[in-house]
Amino acid sequence: MTMVTSLDTPTLLLDYDRLIKNINEIANFSEEHNLSYRPHIKTHKSIEIAKLQLQAGAVGITTATIVEAEAMAAGGMDDILIAYPISSPNQIGRMIKLLQQGVKLKVALDSTEQLAYLQKELDHTPFSLEVWIKVNSGLNRCGVEPGKDALVLAKEVLSHSKIRLGGILTHAGHSYAASTYSEIEQIGVHEGKAVVESAEKCEKDGIPIPVRSVGSTPTYKIAGKVPGITEIRPGNAVFFDAIQVGLGVADIENCALTVLASVIGVYQDRIVFDTGSKTLCLDKGAHGNDTVKGFGHMIGHPEITLERLSEEHGIGTSTQQSSLKLNDKVRIIPNHACTVANQFEEYILHQNGKVLEAWQVDG
Repeated sequence: MTMVTSLDTPTLLLDYDRLIKNINEIANFSEEHNLSYRPHIKTHKSIEIAKLQLQAGAVGITTATIVEAEAMAAGGMDDILIAYPISSPNQIGRMIKLLQQGVKLKVALDSTEQLAYLQKELDHTPFSLEVWIKVNSGLNRCGVEPGKDALVLAKEVLSHSKIRLGGILTHAGHSYAASTYSEIEQIGVHEGKAVVESAEKCEKDGIPIPVRSVGSTPTYKIAGKVPGITEIRPGNAVFFDAIQVGLGVADIENCALTVLASVIGVYQDRIVFDTGSKTLCLDKGAHGNDTVKGFGHMIGHPEITLERLSEEHGIGTSTQQSSLKLNDKVRIIPNHACTVANQFEEYILHQNGKVLEAWQVDG
């Protein structure tokens, strides 16, 4: 059997046992708290991993783009939320094709202008489209403000013949900028309340909101416990990464995704690896918070910091003499698993150091 250490580099490695453990942890939390589980697949973009999540109890999947939705539909996924406010007529046309294929499609909604575009493109089709209103819970990216603004948009949905309202969602991505776990807890509670209070305001006005959905790996176990929340959508928790470890959300032992790298140069003041920005990307803590040191965590070599990257070179500095020499191989936990996975065409699945098979990065 092929060993991981014999592979060429850089290679994207996925630890099967850690992957399954992470998937089961989310599924068990969902079951314990009577929540639906709709994982965000933008982290892994893999049909094989999505199938494992569905087998573990996921009710469907979440995507960030129409391309991801199309790839997952081609792989047999038939219940898909696009958690992105799509208004482009071209992309709406692509969503209609997914409806034609029988996909139970939902899309995030955050403006009356977007609503008008959706209605116009659907008008001459036999289909209607389910929308979930996106509320802003503090990230200040997309989304209407919770409460009154969500109710106003919900009322607008009712006046459109081709659009039906299925839920309210949010994403507390600003949790990545938290400096303490206590701050993450505060953000998670606010995230859950932003959705629940918006839903309750709608329902007091006679507009039912069947789904109240929260996302964000750092906060899903907090927001998911807010009374009234019905669904969670964590993405990164399937892999975890150095940023999640820096935030205190995960331990190194939870991280399933690593990059296999080779030493390509040993110099007096530095060690160079074949993993530059086109492999590890340039994240050093998301949304403005430096939660990590360097551009990845080097397993078994805490003395080395990946201090800078060029496109194909990772330059490491050492606090003491390192034993690494030319052609030695190391495994690196990326700072941000989602962006790194996006740089590769396949995962090399392994177990106890032995290669099992290759899975495509489909999205």
